[in-house]
Amino acid sequence: MSRIKTTFSQKNKVLISYICAGYPDIDTTLSLMNILANNGTDIIELGVPFSDPMADGPIIQRATQCAVENGVTLNDVLAIVAKFRQNNSHTPVVLMGYLNPILRMGYEKFAQTASKSGVDGVLTVDCPAEYIDSLAIFLKQYKISPIFMIAPTTETERIQNIANKADGFIYCVSLKGVTGSIHLDTNEVAKRISLLRQYTKLPIAVGFGIKTAEDAQRIASVADGIVVGSSFVQLIEQSSENILDAVADFSGRLKNAIKL
Repeated sequence: MSRIKTTFSQKNKVLISYICAGYPDIDTTLSLMNILANNGTDIIELGVPFSDPMADGPIIQRATQCAVENGVTLNDVLAIVAKFRQNNSHTPVVLMGYLNPILRMGYEKFAQTASKSGVDGVLTVDCPAEYIDSLAIFLKQYKISPIFMIAPTTETERIQNIANKADGFIYCVSLKGVTGSIHLDTNEVAKRISLLRQYTKLPIAVGFGIKTAEDAQRIASVADGIVVGSSFVQLIEQSSENILDAVADFSGRLKNAIKL
């Protein structure tokens, strides 16, 4: 059983925490991954820096731009995961990013290197399920889960197609807009999850717009997991001297909030 499947099978509610690789720097990224894993985070979503992060709001845009300016590449991200695996063999790591860096590396080389580094899943925001097959062949060959977002506007036919190709979990986007948006409606999320459960047996994690422990608790009452990103990145941005302590505290508070 994969680390992702094991995590969802063993945890009542799963906390997925996003940070951007290389922000504020590579060494701190590794420390943050260890801190998250030791303070309530069940799955780490590691952002791959890219020059045009179209699905991300201004907070994550600033972080990824900083990482790009620092020269952080996909190879660097995979090296960070490999170092993380030296001391942690159980916490799943999902890469979240865009297709161009993977395309440039080459699909098979990427999948092979990612697997060797210890990556468990890949979410490519700008590669829809209809065009994933040439990459997914290699992801599945190397036992890496292709993970997809399903938006509030996704129609039933596409939901079925995505569900047939997805593995690990379904990422349910809670609202229209980019990461860090604020209009979170739990009732609408619950309706959306109910619809998705008609087409998939995979766990459903909800992201976008979850900012506080209270948000996390509300969404966890209807979902299998929650994804928190912008709030972590903003915390890192604002806590230059006590980044690790601040992230550890926030991750712990989120985890406690979703223990239903």
